[in-house]
Amino acid sequence: MKKSARIAREDAEMLAVQALSFLAEEPERLGAFLSLTGIGPEAVREAAGAPSFLAGVLEHILDNETLLLAFADNAGVDPAAIAQARHALGGIWERDVP
Repeated sequence: MKKSARIAREDAEMLAVQALSFLAEEPERLGAFLSLTGIGPEAVREAAGAPSFLAGVLEHILDNETLLLAFADNAGVDPAAIAQARHALGGIWERDVP
């Protein structure tokens, strides 16, 4: 039986930052994400320093198959790698990051 590959935390964080940049490329995508988080655009840069926020970015991507496939294609990664990165960041994202 083949063991699934694990992703390093630093790589997971870099992928999450890349996902956040992907969301920011389109005002509608970013707006939908910010609406769910409850944070304003001015707080994104600071929030992006928190692993739980980065996990939330990946969780948001994973929650929408169309968005997931678009990001995976844009990033040149297998969609499964995004789920692995989310797992590597651990914790539960509570969508109420200050």
